Amino acid sequence: MATFTTTTVMSSQSNNLSLHKLKINPKTQSNIVTINVGGRIFQTTDQTLAQAGPKSLLSQLSELNQLVPHFIDRDPDLFSILLSLLRTRNLPSKAKSYDLKDLIEESKFYKIESLLINSLSNPSQFDPFNLQKTVILPLNSRDTASAITATPHGSLHVSHGSKITSFDWSLQNKSTALTQFTAIDSMLAISPNLVAVGATDFSGLQILDLEKKGLVLETLNWENVTKSGSTVQAIGSSNDLLFTSFESSRRNSNSILVYDLRTLSPVTEIGHYEIFGADLDSAIPATKLKWVESYNVVMASGSHSGPSGVLGNVKFWDIRSGCVVWEFKEKVDCFSDITVSDNLSSLFKVGVNSGEVFYADLRKLGSEGNDSWVCLGDERKVGNVRKEGVGCKIEAHGNQVFCSRGGDIELWSEVVMDSSKKREEGLPERVFRKNLMGRVKDMAGSRVTNLAFGGDRMFMTWKDQQSVEVWQSSVMGS
Repeated sequence: MATFTTTTVMSSQSNNLSLHKLKINPKTQSNIVTINVGGRIFQTTDQTLAQAGPKSLLSQLSELNQLVPHFIDRDPDLFSILLSLLRTRNLPSKAKSYDLKDLIEESKFYKIESLLINSLSNPSQFDPFNLQKTVILPLNSRDTASAITATPHGSLHVSHGSKITSFDWSLQNKSTALTQFTAIDSMLAISPNLVAVGATDFSGLQILDLEKKGLVLETLNWENVTKSGSTVQAIGSSNDLLFTSFESSRRNSNSILVYDLRTLSPVTEIGHYEIFGADLDSAIPATKLKWVESYNVVMASGSHSGPSGVLGNVKFWDIRSGCVVWEFKEKVDCFSDITVSDNLSSLFKVGVNSGEVFYADLRKLGSEGNDSWVCLGDERKVGNVRKEGVGCKIEAHGNQVFCSRGGDIELWSEVVMDSSKKREEGLPERVFRKNLMGRVKDMAGSRVTNLAFGGDRMFMTWKDQQSVEVWQSSVMGS
């Protein structure tokens, strides 16, 4: 006698499963799952469907009767692409024939958008030697970009004038929020929708929800001795902490405050300086903050231009003790810009006079006679008075360092040397090589103003350009 089983019917108008009884003779139990999508039959395994995650509708199908075709009223061609994604974690080459917006909408229906993001904008896919300019994102504004920040999976926030324009991970959708600032000087992405923003002429660090049109969730201030306002000079973060460099509105004191990144509660204060007389070192607030995970310290750097030239300092702070563990005082060829690479255990700068790239090995810091910079270019330019490094930018990402000089982008990488060749201090000799990424011909005379990295992309902005340039190291379906 025949028994009754069920066929699952999934409507394209809803993510809810509705069951309709059909007369089907059951066969031997198997892990094979048959799915009818828009009239086309697909067969896969419950293990493959389980890759979609417990909240996905496809994963739910794997838990239902495996002997019965489950009908889904959706596009079968797009489903074929997403099924390949589940099987291999990568999109097939034929995905290039489809509109990305359609794939995104389908992935949202099946609740597997996170898998699509990992496939198309995964940080592990970043290939610095295979970057190609893929798109230019217009800002639709008269103002040029003052700051940019990206999330790990490639969504982007750009401040221009009093506004922040956000692009989602696919760069297909954008939104603009109006802020209370005249112009934003510092910005850091806390999550895809939350940013910390500040300015050198506006008191307080604001936490904004860009999904809610720039709603101010919280304003963080530094209570300085003079009870004046506190402007933001720099923002940085670790996995758990938020760092903010404040300067009093009267410019007679500065400090770095550390907050819990989740609760925004203050954790500690470091680098508090009150300025008396001509104490120039204390008068320099930190204008760049970078966390160095391997050493559990935060790098704080700042510079000042005066009659005797550009002076600066670089300090590495131990958050737990509140003490400086290493310090550089910059007097000769001070940095125009500076960064630190945790992967390379090195500090990198562009000299303001020479325009050349220098590095300092973090492994040697603290050793007598080794707290010095090594020039990777023409050391004869150090005494240059023409200030060839003004406006240059330098940022570390992964195992590489990117430096902009005029219209050129230089890519610096370490060359692996014979470990048997060691210097007197017992460490292998280090050699860095430069690759030229290329000049943007149609922007002759312009220069890069911002560099940021997210997913498999590099973002850059140019002086007097109301747009963001995107360089990507992978293409959909490649």
